[in-house]
Amino acid sequence: MIGSIDYGNLMHRAMRGLIQEVLQGVKDDGLPGEHHFFITFDTRHPDVEIADWLSDRYPTEMTVVMQHWYDNLDVTDEGFAITLNFGDAPEPLYIPYDSILTFVDPSVEFGLRFETQVAADDEDDEDDALDADEAVSEVLADPEEVAEKPDAQVVSLDSFRKT
Repeated sequence: MIGSIDYGNLMHRAMRGLIQEVLQGVKDDGLPGEHHFFITFDTRHPDVEIADWLSDRYPTEMTVVMQHWYDNLDVTDEGFAITLNFGDAPEPLYIPYDSILTFVDPSVEFGLRFETQVAADDEDDEDDALDADEAVSEVLADPEEVAEKPDAQVVSLDSFRKT
C-alpha cells in the first residue's frame, strides 16, 4: 500500500491528457472559431525534436503559436508532431507532452502551467516536502497575459493542499 495519494502527478497526467484530447480534436476537425494555442515547451527535453537553428535560438524554452497555418499534425499518447511556419520556412517539430510548460488558448481565456516544485529545506518535515521531480500543475488566472508577461499571476493547485 502507498503512503499517500500523489495528487500532483495525477493532476499533471490528467491535464496533459486534456491537451492530447484537444489536439486530437484539432487534427480531426481543425481549429474551431477563434481558438488558437500558445504552447511553451522545454527545448532541453531529451525527446523534443526541433531544427538545430531553433535549438540554438531557444536553448531552454520556446513558445509556438498554433493558429492560421500548421500542417502534418500527428497526435500520439506521448506527444505531437506538427509543421509550423518560421519566417516562410516550414519546420517540423515533435513536442512530447512531458516537455510542455504552458498551454494557453487566449480566445477563451484558458491556460495550464506545468512546473516542477523544488524540494523544501532540510529543516522542513520530509512528509510535507515535494520531491524535485514531482509535478505541480496550475490553472492560469489570466492566460492571455502569460503570452505577454511571463510573471502573470497564477492560481496554484498546491495552495489548496493540506499541510
